[in-house]
Amino acid sequence: MARPSPNLNPKVDAYIAKAKPFAQPILEHLRDLMHKACPEVEESIKWNMPFFEYKGTILGNMAGFKEHCSFGFWDKGMSAEMRNGGSGPLRHITSPRDLPPDKQMLAWIRQTAGNVDRGEYQSPMATRSRKAKPEAEVPAAFAAALRKNKQASVAFAAFSPGCRREYIDWIVEAKRDETRARRIATAVEWIGEGKQRNWKYQR
Repeated sequence: MARPSPNLNPKVDAYIAKAKPFAQPILEHLRDLMHKACPEVEESIKWNMPFFEYKGTILGNMAGFKEHCSFGFWDKGMSAEMRNGGSGPLRHITSPRDLPPDKQMLAWIRQTAGNVDRGEYQSPMATRSRKAKPEAEVPAAFAAALRKNKQASVAFAAFSPGCRREYIDWIVEAKRDETRARRIATAVEWIGEGKQRNWKYQR
């Protein structure tokens, strides 16, 4: 697909070039769709992942992990299956064939950009501020384990505060040192794969 927009960030080029071979065509295709649907979109890197912004507002972001990619819309007004962390087709992408049809993707992107124009964009930050829950403190041993695994560290930073808290609570609740160490190792492995704490129960 030809890219109609000149707003390409070299840092996003570098991110895609460093991604796993299976992930590169997925990330390139998502990027092309964003620029085709919204030529004014601008690219940036936040939390070591590519983000797409329109008029200073985040429309969405994409990420490549060891075995899958994900794409998420940030407009809380979009339906749950279209948001990263939801149960829809954009959470676990292993090939371009896993994506919805281009026509549908373009419509979703135009919809969220239109929400910005109409003043109907629902910021996820506003939702978080209303709930006003303090960030959970990461245990020292868990933080050290995350630092040793860059993939897990990046993914953990990108999780919502609630997702991070679920992992932290699970580790802190362990009564024995051996149990806590096992949970930390498991958590780092799952997080490195982009999995939330209760991923087994999510569809």
